[in-house]
Amino acid sequence: MELLQMRGGTPLIGEVQTTGAKNAITKLLVASLLSDKRCTFYNVPNIGDVEVTVALCREMGSEISWDKKEKVLEIVTKELRTSYIPQRFSGANRIPILMIGALLGRSEEDIIVPTVGGCKIGSRSVDFHLDALRVLGATIELREMKKESAYFAHAHNGLHGAVIQLAYPSIGATENSILAACCARGTTIIKNAAIEPEVVDLILFLQKLGAHISLDADRTICIQGTRKFYDVEHTVIPDRIEAASFGMLAIGTKGRVFVKGARHADMLCFLNKLRELGGGFAVKKDGIEFFYDGPLQGGLHLETDVHPGFMTDWQPPFVVLLTQSTGASIVHETVYENRFGFTQALREMGADISLFKQCLGGKCCRFSSHTFSHSIAVKGPTPLLGKAIAIPDLRAGFAYVMAGLISHEESTLSGLHFLDRGYESLVPKLESLGAVIRRSTPNLVPAQDIQVTEKLVIA
Repeated sequence: MELLQMRGGTPLIGEVQTTGAKNAITKLLVASLLSDKRCTFYNVPNIGDVEVTVALCREMGSEISWDKKEKVLEIVTKELRTSYIPQRFSGANRIPILMIGALLGRSEEDIIVPTVGGCKIGSRSVDFHLDALRVLGATIELREMKKESAYFAHAHNGLHGAVIQLAYPSIGATENSILAACCARGTTIIKNAAIEPEVVDLILFLQKLGAHISLDADRTICIQGTRKFYDVEHTVIPDRIEAASFGMLAIGTKGRVFVKGARHADMLCFLNKLRELGGGFAVKKDGIEFFYDGPLQGGLHLETDVHPGFMTDWQPPFVVLLTQSTGASIVHETVYENRFGFTQALREMGADISLFKQCLGGKCCRFSSHTFSHSIAVKGPTPLLGKAIAIPDLRAGFAYVMAGLISHEESTLSGLHFLDRGYESLVPKLESLGAVIRRSTPNLVPAQDIQVTEKLVIA
């Protein structure tokens, strides 16, 4: 088992380059299955979720060439080899469910997709996906197969355009609906759609591919079905979650880090909250510089929301920042009901965090009538103690890295595969900023090679 050990208390200083967005490239690879044309992607991150998606596309019949050093990936699916996604992809990530929308438009065969996976931060129901696809003419049911669950889907009579009214602007449901609508007969209108930058990036790619698609200001997406496609070259947008993560890490460690490639327009709400907290940043022509600008002042009220609101994936490391801020702050999670599970480890590190089942904030959310602890109060500043922590999910993992690099004691993290899903070369990047950190496999590392500093020993 690999471990990540670190000792904090050192201000992080330097420059890091953002990678391509995990939540964009994985969906773009699925979208390429709509046609038999060659698609070339640039700025492709070498992370776990891309590895899984590449394997999934190859299973479907895609020919893929991936230059990881140059971050260039070419994919062409001249014909589908199968419409059955093996059970080994069940639970790997959320991508298999998007295969339904992509494959329905290209295959007349029955499509079999294993149940979804990803981080355990809430139910993340796929009902929004399935209901939307049924409106377009798909038949979908959940069956037991070899003691496992799988979705069986088909559209033997073809998909047809329709009006889809999403009950919630789910990113995945919006993407699934768009993919299916691209090959449907007639016009599809998706109302109350997600408009995250990653969704817009998908729309731009599909337009290059040949789709007739538009996005209106009122969360309405209009797609005219087509069967004529073209070769595509597309550059993946920078990862706004990674950019914000390193920005918060710079401020939390009282350092200064230039995040090259960070896009101002994608981080507007985050930057507003960061400035309200007292964190420093300066927008440059090719990125954003983040820096400690004096003691952080709490007293914030923060609610996560769909774009253009405060992104739920920014929330865990932001909570760590709040533990270092003077005063009491409130965080209301409205996207995933179980996202605050990560706070238990922070409390054990010394953070003053209280959980509440009520909606603490300016509005009631869809969890208001349930018993989920989806609001917290954070009081600070509190020194953080070192701790051994098993990472439960991707964004909690970075929050723990951040907490460990703020603490003046040693911390050890396990479950590093979660971090590998979304952060490319995390340890080398942190080391380049001056972090005292080491990744190792304890049982395989000779004793003479495990010392990082005189005070930090990897064992």
